[in-house]
Amino acid sequence: MINESELMQHDLDIVARIEKDLRYIAAIIKQKGRELLSNYTITPPQFVALQWLFEEGDMTIGELSNKMYLAFSTTTDLIDRMEKNELVVRVKDAHDRRVVRIHLLDKGKSMIDEVIKKRQVYLQDILKNFSSDEVLLLKDNLIKLHHEMKTE
Repeated sequence: MINESELMQHDLDIVARIEKDLRYIAAIIKQKGRELLSNYTITPPQFVALQWLFEEGDMTIGELSNKMYLAFSTTTDLIDRMEKNELVVRVKDAHDRRVVRIHLLDKGKSMIDEVIKKRQVYLQDILKNFSSDEVLLLKDNLIKLHHEMKTE
């Protein structure tokens, strides 16, 4: 019979293993993503910025800085370079001309879409040894984990 202290240690061991696996998975995804980006004219931080704009739409440099956990000045430099490469453009807010929003241009949209699709193909290849049920269970559990982390 397992006592409560042994059960708690067992749970902690499982949580430790989950955390370790998630960290390793994140590192592999990050590395694979960087390999895919080597074929494009953008840096990993620019990719992250484009991804935020692609998924959430136009935002100010301040909003983007907060999402990326970067200094405002760093994000401004990032936007300057992306603007030169015609990936984004600064636009004045229609309701408040003092507010400038970063808008993703078609070239930026197609680039981010291409990279994301290549990442998805990579993941699909990794998941080929999983059954359909395992893939669905993984998806559902990751959605649940993400939801819990967002509402935390």
